Amino acid sequence: MSEKGRIARLRRHRRVRAKVSGTSERPRLNVFRSLTNIYAQVIDDVAGHTLVSASTIDRELRGQVDGKDKTEAAKLVGQLLARRAIEAGVKQVVFDRGGYRYHGRIKALADGAREAGLEF
Repeated sequence: MSEKGRIARLRRHRRVRAKVSGTSERPRLNVFRSLTNIYAQVIDDVAGHTLVSASTIDRELRGQVDGKDKTEAAKLVGQLLARRAIEAGVKQVVFDRGGYRYHGRIKALADGAREAGLEF
């Protein structure tokens, strides 16, 4: 990503974060996308704690993402994150796409999380 593109994404992210905040009842599902991996966290902004997280470099997923394209891997990350969140007692979240467009890997992660039972 070019420097201008990175700055534009951060500007969009700041704009979204001004309106989206996670509470203990409905934490924020944050997504970060790098060139090769995707990371997701469920965050309680009031307490300032990450409740659960998942990524393509997670031990649990490392073997499953080999040979899959990035979109399929993102869907697996969403499903794993949703399972972990439900185990932690979180059923509803606020989706924070992190300034990225809602398509491709971001959409696949969201769809995977919804399929596994998270509501947003």
